[in-house]
Amino acid sequence: MPLSRQDALTFASVLSEALPYIQRFAGKILVIKYGGNAMVDEKLQASFARDMVLLKTVGIHPVVVHGGGPQIGDLLGRLNIKSEFVDGMRVTSGETMDVVEMVLGGLVNKQIVNLINQNGGRAVGVTGKDGQSIRARKLHVRKKTKELDEPEIIDIGHVGEVEHIDTRLIHLMLDSDLIPVVAPIGVGADGASYNINADLVAGKLAESLQAEKLVLLTNIEGLKNKAGEVLTGLSVSEVDALIADGTIHGGMLPKIRCALDAARNGVQSVHIIDGRVAHATLLEVFSDVGVGTLITAQTELV
Repeated sequence: MPLSRQDALTFASVLSEALPYIQRFAGKILVIKYGGNAMVDEKLQASFARDMVLLKTVGIHPVVVHGGGPQIGDLLGRLNIKSEFVDGMRVTSGETMDVVEMVLGGLVNKQIVNLINQNGGRAVGVTGKDGQSIRARKLHVRKKTKELDEPEIIDIGHVGEVEHIDTRLIHLMLDSDLIPVVAPIGVGADGASYNINADLVAGKLAESLQAEKLVLLTNIEGLKNKAGEVLTGLSVSEVDALIADGTIHGGMLPKIRCALDAARNGVQSVHIIDGRVAHATLLEVFSDVGVGTLITAQTELV
């Protein structure tokens, strides 16, 4: 069905608005953390895949890092393995780690790869164990208790933090015109596998690649002030002030700290965007309005 005159004018206007952004970011690396509703809703899955293909087609290099917590929980439940959490982190025994690897490195990773490829892209899936790309160390959790004056160190098993990222494999894929899809599984010095928070992996990977942007897809509209208004165009110091006065708190703090670390360590801008909006990545990167919160290391945007 042909476009009406008004629809054609709107379409031309959208393309015209996107052009300077396409020119500005051509050849740049974008690290996108994929999770939340965007990962489980079929229509949002399709729009995400098309976004990644379009970015690659116009000369921008997306690197996808994905989560998979709900899928892990679902399989653990079907296997009658109890899920336990400490400070929001899944306690990961050796048995649970086997399931994490199956779901993240197998099922979820290959679903994303297939979806991108079905939409005209050329994606390849890896975990941090491939090429020892993500070296990890065991994460030690310190939790205060009423019984003890000093925080108690709690062992939550195969949960890790990033020690080092080797970007050679990712660069090899980018140089071969591929879209890397990375599962957040690291490998320790002893060869043990570690489950790492996907936001943390995305942030550290963006730093190591000196990415132009880190994009975090979430289930919220963005950072809000106390009046409930979405904030954007924030500097690192402004976000620090929002943490200090309690505006940003609770479960958002780990994600925000990951974003701030990236902005302080070479990533030009970080975007916390609403993954419940179709084509959220394109709207944030290629439009004047955007669909979330932009954080930059600079005091003023240029």
